[in-house]
This record gives sequence, C-alpha cells and structure tokens, in this order.
Amino acid sequence: MDKRSHMDGEIRVAEDCASPSRRSFLVGAAFMSSTLLLAGCSGSESTRPPASPRFFKDDERNFIRAAIDRLIPADQLGAGAVGASVDRFIDAQLAGPFGQAVGIYMQAPFHLGDEEQGYQLPFTPAQVYRLGIQRVDEHCRKRFGNAFAHLKPDQQDAILHDLEDGKIDLGEIPATDFFGLLWQNTREGFLADPIYGGNRDFAGWKLIGYNGPRYNYLDDIGDFGKAYERPYVSLGGTSPVMCRFGDSPTGRFRGPGCEYAQMPAKAHYDALTTTTGKVWPAGNL
Repeated sequence: MDKRSHMDGEIRVAEDCASPSRRSFLVGAAFMSSTLLLAGCSGSESTRPPASPRFFKDDERNFIRAAIDRLIPADQLGAGAVGASVDRFIDAQLAGPFGQAVGIYMQAPFHLGDEEQGYQLPFTPAQVYRLGIQRVDEHCRKRFGNAFAHLKPDQQDAILHDLEDGKIDLGEIPATDFFGLLWQNTREGFLADPIYGGNRDFAGWKLIGYNGPRYNYLDDIGDFGKAYERPYVSLGGTSPVMCRFGDSPTGRFRGPGCEYAQMPAKAHYDALTTTTGKVWPAGNL
C-alpha cells in the first residue's frame, strides 16, 4: 500500500516512510490544532477501546476509517489516523455543538463565496458528512461496483483526488467543501488534545515532538541543546480520559482536564495565571 500524506493542498505519495514530509505538514497543522477546544462526547481512557459511536452509522464509520487511513497512514514514523482514533474524534465533534453549527451564522441567503469568506453552506457540518458520505458511496458503486470502504487502496486514492479537485458531483454539496472539511477534521483529530477523543496515546504529538501543555517550563528553559524528556501530558494529565459530553449541545463536560475545556476562550489565559489557588490546566504540573 502506498503511504500517503496530504500537504499544501494535494495528496502526495510518500516515496520514503522516513521522509520528513509527513512530519512537515503536521508541524504546520499543529499550530491550528493546539488551540482547538471543541466539544467531545462519550468518554474512555486512551488505553481502552474506542467509545460507542454517537453520530456515525456503521457504513459511515467504515467510510471515515477508510478515508482517514489514506490521508494519514501508519508508517515507520508511528501510528496513523486510525490508530490515533481520529474517527472517534470526528464522531464526537459531529454529535456535539460543532456538528450542529453552534456559533456559526446559518441564516439565508446562501451564496458560495471566496475561500476567505469561510463557511457558506446551508448545511451543518453533520449534514455535510451524512449527505457527502452517502453520495460518495453512490458514486463509488457506479464507478467501481462497491462502497468506498471496500475499494482497493489505489481506487480510494483516486476518489480522494477527485473529491479534492471537485470532479465528483455530490449534488448541493461541492466536492471540494466535503473533502476540505474531512481533511481539516482529520488533522484536528490527529493533533488535538486527547481529551477530545483523537491523538490516541499521543500519536500526533509524538510525531511532531510536542510533549504537551504544562503550566510553565521555568525549570527547563535554560537547558539549551538538551532533549526534553518529560512524559507526554494532555490537559487531562498523563493518562487522559476523553471528555464526557451530554447529548445536548448545551451539556457540560465531565472528567479530568475538562474544566479547562469548558471555559470560554477569553478566560483561558486568566485561568492559567489565576491567584485563586486553583491551577489550570489540571493534572499537568
């Protein structure tokens, strides 16, 4: 199977599993995902089996696992998106406020604008996934005689290329928008804090050499040229538990580290510098 990584707007076949290309595109994506604080759902420890699905049906989950496995595959550098439970992360996001477009202006009129204008579709992200997966599978059955998840790797790659290039008709949903959302959420799930369900066993952070958020680095800041050997930690500590989130988009987080995740973004810095006696983020000192 060809090892593939997606960078600079296209999917590239990696010529060497040890190539820095996979690390390079993830380092860039890490700056965005390190500040990602979206809502998770059902919880389990990173060493336990994935939580039960909340949004995806079985055929949809099969599609997602097959697609993300081609976008970020396992190789000699470490686990891929499937091993990092990115499908669980996406499932949790679509079951929560992100999937329901909470905080996104969703009123008419709807006109496809420039990329710089952001999200312009009349569908929530959850609807984009549900309709998009259905129509991609229909296209695959007509073209190859089977659903996407059951195609050969080179056939799956061809479909992903065509989606990225806008060559597949998905009806009201532009193929480029569906692919863009899938690729964005795949990167987020691979690099976000494990309390959100992905980045299982710190797979994404190990790849880019990020040991996780800590209260400060005062004890280490003067150790120039030395490897940073402290253990990997998340907002939930060294053994993060996925934040539990109620079925309602207005539910509350529960679990280690989730107090930090539920705070308004504006309060994050204040919480880190609080003088009230409570230390944020929890478990990372």
